[in-house]
Amino acid sequence: MTQLIDFILHIDEHLVTIINTFGGWTYLILFLMVFIETGVVIFPFLPGDSLLFAACALAANEAYHLNVWLLFGLFLAAAVLGDTVNYEIGKHLGLAASNSSLFGRLINRDKLAGAEAFFNKHGGKTIAIARFMPLVRTFAPFVAGGSNMHYPKFIHYNLLGGFLWVTMCCVAGFFFGNVPFVKEHFSIVVLGIIAISLIPVLITALRSRKPKAAA
Repeated sequence: MTQLIDFILHIDEHLVTIINTFGGWTYLILFLMVFIETGVVIFPFLPGDSLLFAACALAANEAYHLNVWLLFGLFLAAAVLGDTVNYEIGKHLGLAASNSSLFGRLINRDKLAGAEAFFNKHGGKTIAIARFMPLVRTFAPFVAGGSNMHYPKFIHYNLLGGFLWVTMCCVAGFFFGNVPFVKEHFSIVVLGIIAISLIPVLITALRSRKPKAAA
């Protein structure tokens, strides 16, 4: 866990090491990292926003020989494919996972039934907005699949959310990642990105507690 935290907080330095060590294979490594973070429900803790930001910040520096357009395409493909795979896992294993000791506390039949009603009403917006929320973006497509959300509706908002997420993170990283203040205080910037992305999660949690408090 300590190594993971260090990797996230100093992700720019670790990406430089990856580039220097693996060269052109860096593109595949970055693709897999985003794909796993969005597509494998047991890995919601991997870096997402900060990874895209840092990679595109390095792409803005010619010394690292990274093509920002290639990164954009790979990140978009990884994000969309990851959510699609996660949806299919939830669709085929949702109920089975709810009965397991590993997922039972997070996902059960009652929650899946409630999620189905929720996604039928707000599903599209949920999938798109979840892209900007750490942890939630990994669980949202899984629950959508487990609750039998209509696939054409899911893929439409999967593409929309993925495009907006990758575009915003890549543009921000490419144009602001090499600003002197950002380069000198990258760990603080990463924490700021994480904090901002967690705001919708906290607001949603607080809103969900109000009805219970009133009851």
